[in-house]
Amino acid sequence: MTEVPAPATDSGNPPAPPEAGVRAPSLTRAVALARRAPPWAWLAGLGLVIAIVAWAGTGYVYVPMASLPEDPPAAGDFRLAASKTREQLTAENNRLRARLGRLAPQGTYIIVNQTENRLYVKQGGRELLAAACSSGSGMILRQEGTNRRWVFDTPRGRFTVQSKLVNPVWRRPDWAFVEENLPVPKDPAERLEYGSLGEYALYLGEGYMIHGTLYERLLGRSVTHGCIRLGRDDLRTVYRLVPVGAQVFIY
Repeated sequence: MTEVPAPATDSGNPPAPPEAGVRAPSLTRAVALARRAPPWAWLAGLGLVIAIVAWAGTGYVYVPMASLPEDPPAAGDFRLAASKTREQLTAENNRLRARLGRLAPQGTYIIVNQTENRLYVKQGGRELLAAACSSGSGMILRQEGTNRRWVFDTPRGRFTVQSKLVNPVWRRPDWAFVEENLPVPKDPAERLEYGSLGEYALYLGEGYMIHGTLYERLLGRSVTHGCIRLGRDDLRTVYRLVPVGAQVFIY
């Protein structure tokens, strides 16, 4: 029988044999032990593995206390910064108020809010009148057999009272006849209608006016062909308070 020498290690000495009475574990024995383990042991081991993987992937870095920043600023420093901010905001607010004051209309002027159908007469910061009005309906009228159409909107923007009229006469445009399925007259005199615009009218240009109405029950609604309608008493007040050249803001 030939003797087989023990494998050498890096130091040139053979590995030490296991102690007496102790059996070295093998892969086969470890697998056998794992197979005989109860289910709860398997679950516990799996949970441990998941916890280790999750902890490793958190990206948390632990640093020593010595490397942490110094204490935050004291409360007094924050109050000082807040005080400076308030001072800056107050100064900016004052500048904006002064600028708005220069841009504000001078004298008496009119504001028309089409959303609420309200008309206001103001003088500086004072409100002289608040009244219900009617504005454009937004309806569209088309003339059959032609490409003509009319949109009954009240224009938005800044206007000027160009003239003030007493007992205004309405010169009916083409759409007034088309709307009633009437032929458009060739004689200009047949277009004139008296009394339908009320006692007064403030002319804003391009055919638009602030005038009265025969249908005061419809005030507060968007029912007109573009003009602004007022009740008789409110129209009298507007005519008295608002001079020619006054600004009118419609939005």
